[in-house]
Amino acid sequence: MARRLGVDYGEKRMGIAVCDPQEWVATPLCVVPVRSDDHAIAEIRRLIEETAAEAIVLGFPLNMDNSRGPMALKVEAFAQRLRRETGLPVDLWDERLSSAQVERVLLEGDASRAQRRAVTDMLAAQAVLQSFIDFRNPDR
Repeated sequence: MARRLGVDYGEKRMGIAVCDPQEWVATPLCVVPVRSDDHAIAEIRRLIEETAAEAIVLGFPLNMDNSRGPMALKVEAFAQRLRRETGLPVDLWDERLSSAQVERVLLEGDASRAQRRAVTDMLAAQAVLQSFIDFRNPDR
């Protein structure tokens, strides 16, 4: 078991979530604007220190047919760089439909467009991380 950082990586923003060390619950943490991959790595390193995370779960945007599109290839390269620059394990986890799921919940909750924009990325990171920890711990 380990405290994990969940990352929903995007070219403009990254949603970040964190789980407790027992891997019970993923909690949304923040949204980080992305200026470059260097900036994204620096922000993740800062958040690793702040949260004492020991591993990273990175949302992996596969196509619906399981193929890898341009963004999936970019995320794979970003994951390799994260492993190298943080020294932490980085798991890629299928994020298909996580943003759509979050968007649907926010719409049902009558959130405004501005409210949705502000939280969708970090809630998507939470959904990805929660899915990962639920898969790892099916007996809970």
